[in-house]
Amino acid sequence: MIVHDFSNENSVLNQFISELRDVEIQKDAMRFRKNIERVGEILSYELSKVLTYTNKVVQTPFGSKAIQNLSDEMVLCSVLRAGLPLHTGLLNYFDAAENAFISAYRYHEGDSDDFQVIVKYLAAPSIQDKTLVLTDPMLATGKTLENVFMALKEHGQPKQIHIVSVIGSRQGVDYVKAIFPRDTHLWIATIDDELTSRGYIIPGLGDAGDLSFGVKL
Repeated sequence: MIVHDFSNENSVLNQFISELRDVEIQKDAMRFRKNIERVGEILSYELSKVLTYTNKVVQTPFGSKAIQNLSDEMVLCSVLRAGLPLHTGLLNYFDAAENAFISAYRYHEGDSDDFQVIVKYLAAPSIQDKTLVLTDPMLATGKTLENVFMALKEHGQPKQIHIVSVIGSRQGVDYVKAIFPRDTHLWIATIDDELTSRGYIIPGLGDAGDLSFGVKL
């Protein structure tokens, strides 16, 4: 896997990550969602640099100009519900992409630390020979992305896979490296070193779904 970790680069991306982590700023759910969306936009721009382009002649009021246009057929797939703001950020840039959504959640039997990821809903177009972009804001253990990847296999074989995340754990990144094809790209704003026994990133930012949309029952 090719990992693109932007945490050590000086850019406004780090400002947005700082605000996402801040417990006071997190109280503003609209701002939290917007910052996730902004991170998605920045990572989309970086991702766009490795995609495929063809020249297209564009007619202007005063002449014509050959300009490179994106030629990849793309499918953006996000994990509900936490992935929605990140998905919006990507869709702002890849507006011609097809879209897929999957419901995946952790189930801790008997409130134990161990858990399994349950997939209950999937709506997706064919991904055969397309560029698949999987979005999940928190790459904690990597098991959610593994289950999403397995669920999508019945929809075809993509020509290229990209993963877009906001914050990951070192353990989660290593896990998906072992699961996904070697030429998969991971685009991630920052990686934290610790993971709790229940699979939560430390220091992380908390539950991205709850912070975006309210506490679930």
